[in-house]
Amino acid sequence: MAENAQQAFDPLATGSRSRQLRSKSIVYALLCLFALLYLSPLLIILMNSYRPLAEIVREGFISGPEALSWRYWVEAWGSFCLAGSCEGVSRYFNNTLIMTVPATILSTAFGVVNGYALSKWRFRYDTWVFGLITLGVFLPAQMTLLPWAFVLGKIGLSNSLAGLVLVHTVQGVSFTTLFCRNYFVAVPDDLIKAARIDGAGFWRIFRRIMLPLSPPILIVCVIWQFTGIWNEFLYGAVLTSGSNQPITSAIVAFSGSGTGERHYNVEAASVIFAALPPLFIYIIGGKYFVRGLTSGAVK
Repeated sequence: MAENAQQAFDPLATGSRSRQLRSKSIVYALLCLFALLYLSPLLIILMNSYRPLAEIVREGFISGPEALSWRYWVEAWGSFCLAGSCEGVSRYFNNTLIMTVPATILSTAFGVVNGYALSKWRFRYDTWVFGLITLGVFLPAQMTLLPWAFVLGKIGLSNSLAGLVLVHTVQGVSFTTLFCRNYFVAVPDDLIKAARIDGAGFWRIFRRIMLPLSPPILIVCVIWQFTGIWNEFLYGAVLTSGSNQPITSAIVAFSGSGTGERHYNVEAASVIFAALPPLFIYIIGGKYFVRGLTSGAVK
């Protein structure tokens, strides 16, 4: 028995396991440290959203609340005076929701159709069309501000949520087309050829073959567009004003007034309200986003 136990003991294997344990411990410790550093601004804002203003001024921003109070959240949502209106951020939150949902749906729908057509239906100058559509991915938003202001003024959509929906739909088509085209390229051409031999046309192939294969890339496009449009600031700040602004542009009024007392607790609660929807989308659909990307959206 002693000889068998001695033979079963392998010092190299034991050393290897101990090294693996140490390596994993170091990796997890570093990950926890980086996560804490990354989340620290959010934690500081969250703590200050519960603290009285006098306490923040007296003890500074980096301090825990002495008592939890939802008063400042209620004030930030429905009664605080912001950008000429005393409705809190609720109005601007609804503006952003009204803008983001249709723009996300429309840009994703156009991108799926474009990606399908450019990947499975060959026509003259198709590569040029694809290049021109995806050119928008590389154009800075600052370059398009003046053209968009001119176009919206001509069609009567200046300073309106409908104008922002149009802007974000067109701007988003470049990304969704790129994602969907790269995803559909991986679909075997034999499926399309067989369907065409059976008499299926463009839209029937799209409905019966491509759409059932599309959920991974649709999730990628929806998450990408929703978070990007919701968090966008430049178009909302330049192309709208007053009560038509999205929440990301409206909360700048907290620091842009230049006069009066700064309500840091209400500001913190407003920032949390602005960050909640993208955070919720990421938590719910983050793993599907990664799966969709690795399924062929980005190669």
